[in-house]
Amino acid sequence: MPAQPNRRELRQTLRAARNALTSAAQHDAAQAIAYHLTCLEAYTRAHTIAGYLANDGEPDLTPMLSQCWRDNKHTTLPVLHPFSKQHLLFLRYCSATAMTTNRFNIAEPILSCADIQLLNQHDMILMPLVGFDKKGNRLGMGGGFYDRSLAALPAGDKRPVLVGIAHDCQQVDALPVASWDIPCDVIVTPAGVHNQKYTQSQQSSPQMV
Repeated sequence: MPAQPNRRELRQTLRAARNALTSAAQHDAAQAIAYHLTCLEAYTRAHTIAGYLANDGEPDLTPMLSQCWRDNKHTTLPVLHPFSKQHLLFLRYCSATAMTTNRFNIAEPILSCADIQLLNQHDMILMPLVGFDKKGNRLGMGGGFYDRSLAALPAGDKRPVLVGIAHDCQQVDALPVASWDIPCDVIVTPAGVHNQKYTQSQQSSPQMV
């Protein structure tokens, strides 16, 4: 039996797959993911949602964030923590937010203590990923930023819903899992929702732009 690919090999393969998607495929993926997300009951109930700005072939959440604003929901973006290594802060974000670029060349809000939103003040956290499996395990870029930042969240219904965002080409049969890995509650791809725990509400398709 051939050996399972290790995490480094998986990252290389899956990053190449998503970066090979055409601009048209990326656009369609962004629209489909936004639709599936906004049909979740968890979205309907949510007041504050953490997103991200796409990088390295990740699905674009711009249509999703725009829909959040039309639905009068608060949104945040991750910011590299200035003092705690490999941790994230989440800052309030809207179309008028002043932005800067971090050391990974990713746009993020300019750090302002007044705009920090605590993790337990979120209802949903949308997370990018490199790979996922049917159990909701998430393979990130390797820095461990989300795993470290989310480790303090309580278990159970009092924590935000953790949503992995991916292209369908990023699914694998089974991921190698480490003790510190935090799985997603649900994965959303252009094809749909990959967790029966979170059903879709019966609402009409929103007008995505």
